Amino acid sequence: QVQLVESGGGLVQAGGSLRLSCVASGGTFSTYKMGWFRQAPGKERDFVAAIRWSATSTFYTDSVKGRFTISRDNAKNTVYLQMNSLKPEDTAVYYCAAGSTWRVFGTSDYNYWGQGTQVTVSS
Repeated sequence: QVQLVESGGGLVQAGGSLRLSCVASGGTFSTYKMGWFRQAPGKERDFVAAIRWSATSTFYTDSVKGRFTISRDNAKNTVYLQMNSLKPEDTAVYYCAAGSTWRVFGTSDYNYWGQGTQVTVSS
C-alpha cells in the first residue's frame, strides 16, 4: 500500500509561483508513474501533469503547458509540481497520484491518491 502526502499549497497572487511536493511511502516509488490532478469546487477532478517512472516522459494538460513543470526525485520518493505564472483559474485542490499502468491521463489510471493540497490564486 502506497501513502502519498502533498504539501506546498497556499494563497498566491496571479502571476506568482508555487511548488507542490508529494512524498510517497509504503511502496517502490521508482516503479510508479506519478500524476497531478486538480479539482475546483463543483467540478470533476482533472488531469494536470504526469511523469513516467524513469522521468523520460512528461505529460501536461494544454492549459498549463509552458507554466507548470513536473519532476521527480526517486532517491527522495518525491514528485514535484513547479507552478509559475499562476492564474485565478488554477485555483483548486491539487492531488498527487501513483499508478503502475501505461496510461496517464485518467483518474482510473492511478491506484493511489493523496489527500490534496489547496492552491488559491487571487486576481
